Amino acid sequence: MFNDYAKIQFSYYNKAVLYYTQHPESLINIEKFVMAEILHFANLYLPEIVRDYNEASYLYPFWKNYPPLDRGRSPIGDQYPWIEVGEQVFGNKLSRYFASNFRIKDTGLPSGADDRCIISSERIGQILGITDSVWVFIDIKSAGPRDNFNHAVMSPYQISGSGEWKSINHGMENIPISAKGERTSHPFLCSLSPIYVLSDKTIAPLVTFVIKPVYKMIYDNGRNVGQPLESIKIACIPNGLLLTKNPDYLSHSPHLFFPGKDDKSKDPRKVRARVSFDILKKIGVWRVKEIKM
Repeated sequence: MFNDYAKIQFSYYNKAVLYYTQHPESLINIEKFVMAEILHFANLYLPEIVRDYNEASYLYPFWKNYPPLDRGRSPIGDQYPWIEVGEQVFGNKLSRYFASNFRIKDTGLPSGADDRCIISSERIGQILGITDSVWVFIDIKSAGPRDNFNHAVMSPYQISGSGEWKSINHGMENIPISAKGERTSHPFLCSLSPIYVLSDKTIAPLVTFVIKPVYKMIYDNGRNVGQPLESIKIACIPNGLLLTKNPDYLSHSPHLFFPGKDDKSKDPRKVRARVSFDILKKIGVWRVKEIKM
């Protein structure tokens, strides 16, 4: 199975890469389109989102003896990890929204974002020209008042790259990019393809989003008694062809990715990087939006 469709995929893929390298506005416009859809979803479902998110605090008596374990560096123990709350509340609703507004495929892939699906429609075809489908990758990254930074930590399996596929048998490979900090830098080995070609010849460019639900902490006599939703940040990270080929955002904004949480002892293929929301907004103001409660 691994190579049954490689020949036709190789041909379709390289034609698509050439097309979108020459027509980067098509990729930018589809990213704008999906951003608008996610914003519409968030506003449409906002009462339901707030209800279900805050219910996790009201359910405290059922999990107070089995709280989620602390994560991150040097936690002081006064807040609860809320990662799965955000994933549960947003992921299921967003999948239902896409399914009710687009043709949808829950196509398998060994690794990638928390939530991902291929959506197709006539409108998408009008934007993309050579295909009516786009693969939407969304990572949901909950944050509290002390870790609500203006960036997101991304793994290599959450970012697409340059997408070199020079021979059928070799397969797609990305040129490493650099996560550049003020004092240090490291290679970032992004591992997703900028475009996928399915066995039925469907061409699906990749679009990458971060949804960051931000909770506040309610105190009573110095004790945390609730973590309700305060805001929702949504960010769109450019497709790998936009980052590395045309318009080559990384050459103009080399600090878009900067060193993440991992040290040099970790397998380089797993080392994460942070993506700056401030620089994303400079690339396109629409790439970062916030909905406040």
